Amino acid sequence: MSDIRHEPVAPTSTQSRAGGDVIDRHRHDDHQLIYVSAGVLAIRTEHGSWIAPNDRALWIPARTWHEHRFYGRSRFHTVGFPAAGRAPLDTRTPAVVAVDALVRELLIALTSPALSRTETRHLEAVLRDRLRRVAVQPITLPAPRDRRLADACRLVEADLSRPRSLAGLAREAHTGERTLSRLFRNEFGMTYPQWRTRTRLFHAMVMLAEGASVTVTAHACGWASTSAFVDVFARAMGTTPGAYRAGALGGRG
Repeated sequence: MSDIRHEPVAPTSTQSRAGGDVIDRHRHDDHQLIYVSAGVLAIRTEHGSWIAPNDRALWIPARTWHEHRFYGRSRFHTVGFPAAGRAPLDTRTPAVVAVDALVRELLIALTSPALSRTETRHLEAVLRDRLRRVAVQPITLPAPRDRRLADACRLVEADLSRPRSLAGLAREAHTGERTLSRLFRNEFGMTYPQWRTRTRLFHAMVMLAEGASVTVTAHACGWASTSAFVDVFARAMGTTPGAYRAGALGGRG
């Protein structure tokens, strides 16, 4: 494991990032809320990997290491919350939360460097109240702990276009089908097909944010047809792949 930088204070700030930029592994003594108003951010922690498009924000509890990679030209906003006070979200693990129009504007305004202390306090109070009301969204890929499960996950992620049955995957990972099925349920709380669909969606979000077409993304991530991909994506994300791509690219695609 790489070294983990320790930055005690989680900053409240905004910055622009190019596609492909990486922020290496680090942790704060504060809680932090992370949001991209343009582009897409992939975040990895000890608990798993998350995708944060511009209708989601990621809550990082204090002292949780995290690292970031940006896809597409991104506008990156972070809000720090002291761990000593009452946290707006009651969770000890990272969580993705829905960003409605109000939360979006609050995050953008709060990270402006032009705010006075009084304005900052007022906006933060409204944001705290609103965060307690928003829905938590499970757009995450949990990190496998068991070596056999980790090996199986790597095999699938290496080529999502290739369909793999659980039995075939178990043979490739040199373990039993029943054992692998149990590991998916026990560690991830989902079946192998459910995990594979989530993994395909995760990688599809990244590809779309980088400018890949809906059709190319569908085939690369293992859907038999573009229409099937559009249907699954829309049901999971609440928007079509085309609309998601346009929002991530900010009109550049």
